[in-house]
Amino acid sequence: MAALDDAMYQARTVVKHLAMRRTLWVFDAADLSTVQAAASDRVAATERKKLTADVVKAGIADDGDAWLDTAAAAVLRHLSERGHASAKELRAALPELAGSYDPAPGKTWGGAGPISPRVITVLGVRGDLIRGLNEGTWTTSRPRWVATSDWLGAEREAAEHDVARADLVGTWLRTFGPATVNDVKWWFGHTLTWARDALRDVGAVEVDLDGTPGFVLPDDLEPELPTGPWCALLPGLDVTTMGWQDRDWYLGAHRGQVFDRNGNGGPTAWWNGRVVGGWGQDPGGQIVLHLLEDVGSRGTKALQRKAKDLTEWLDGTRVNPRFPSPLSKAGG
Repeated sequence: MAALDDAMYQARTVVKHLAMRRTLWVFDAADLSTVQAAASDRVAATERKKLTADVVKAGIADDGDAWLDTAAAAVLRHLSERGHASAKELRAALPELAGSYDPAPGKTWGGAGPISPRVITVLGVRGDLIRGLNEGTWTTSRPRWVATSDWLGAEREAAEHDVARADLVGTWLRTFGPATVNDVKWWFGHTLTWARDALRDVGAVEVDLDGTPGFVLPDDLEPELPTGPWCALLPGLDVTTMGWQDRDWYLGAHRGQVFDRNGNGGPTAWWNGRVVGGWGQDPGGQIVLHLLEDVGSRGTKALQRKAKDLTEWLDGTRVNPRFPSPLSKAGG
């Protein structure tokens, strides 16, 4: 964790940023402009539209766009003077952020709350702000917000959308291909037309995936070399677990156990390229396996060794899944 903290907060070579599917990612700071143009700009437009409508709905202002522009300008001005601030400090210092909103009146999961965090979300996803130093532990997120230009040391040159799209989809396909057009659409949170155009621009070649059309890069047509037996314990929302929309080939019958109803993957146990169960922690922090199928003595022993290693690495820290799956709710 020390190496990651150094990369994020000292060297600043990686950043946290909302991008594909409104998910928070950590990636190379040099790729920020590409990700912004190909994915984050779309999310920013959606978040702005929802926020401005809710500002009016909540009676905070008659003109949601004007209110948001004023609030955003106040945040950026405050940060230019102070350097950095937490969301709580910004809310306390800026009357322009005043107001509350109940996303689900009458629902148990609703309740009025400050609308100011959503202003910061819009500023962050559109690339104006960066999550700076974290005041919480590595399992919590309490960032000090800072202007992107201040954090990274220079104004970023905007990337052209079509070029950024090809760059990002090509990079993804290099790792996750072969994949279907639906996989590309889902991963990047765009339309089928967007996905098809991206595959065309990278020169993707169609291949057969057991009767379903898939795509790979033109220089990635050779079969993969066989690998020896391997296993892994992956955290919730891991990019491998979430990598494709069409998941039966590595989930089998386990989708309902390792994914929640909204499609969020929980902690998973893998054996030879397939999900075979999940894992959790007991009250003492010990990793406990929840296997859904028989992987034989070799697979069981390998996963048990992984569980032991992960227990030692976490050193008593409890990690609660952000979106628990039915299997992870089973407890330790």
